[in-house]
Amino acid sequence: MFYSLTGKILKTDEQSIAILCGGVGFRCYTTRHTLESVHRSRNDEATVFTYLNVREDALDLFGFYTEQELDAFKLLISVSGVGPKAALSILSQLTPDGFAVAVSSGDVKAITAANGVGPKLAQRVIMELKDKISSVSFISSESSSVSSAVSAVNNMSNTSEAIAALTALGYSQTEASVAVSKLSPELSVEELIKGALKNMTLRF
Repeated sequence: MFYSLTGKILKTDEQSIAILCGGVGFRCYTTRHTLESVHRSRNDEATVFTYLNVREDALDLFGFYTEQELDAFKLLISVSGVGPKAALSILSQLTPDGFAVAVSSGDVKAITAANGVGPKLAQRVIMELKDKISSVSFISSESSSVSSAVSAVNNMSNTSEAIAALTALGYSQTEASVAVSKLSPELSVEELIKGALKNMTLRF
């Protein structure tokens, strides 16, 4: 029904943003990442890409700063047992790119870091989306490094061995996958581990 809304920001809180369009204030439930992006822009106006959730007793509008986040939201709510609230929680914890890597690599820990999301629900998300995630638009168009990470964790190679070693050291599957994906797959397992550790140390 609504593709996007553009208008003056009336109010924000921890869970939503209200936007004035044509004299009507629309409250859109959203993620922490969208709210942070709106605040960083320091503009009086904003555009959000929207999804209207129709229930018997309510019409809930959800808004996102990027189309990639909206696409990730719609993918999440397609999973049985994942409602809009859980989807927002996951995407407040993970960016669309991070979510894609977490699903592709089976990183239950990264998904359960979201408030209110338990291991069973995280495992269901991974199980239902793992075969779909590599073909979705929000990772292929935005970040080649994430696409490389997804490929790395799905191939039995030096990269997968290095990722396994890094997770044994306490790093999450997602962190390890992204760090290793930035290195040449021709390197030995030891070289990949050392390079990934260096990348993560520099990042933090």
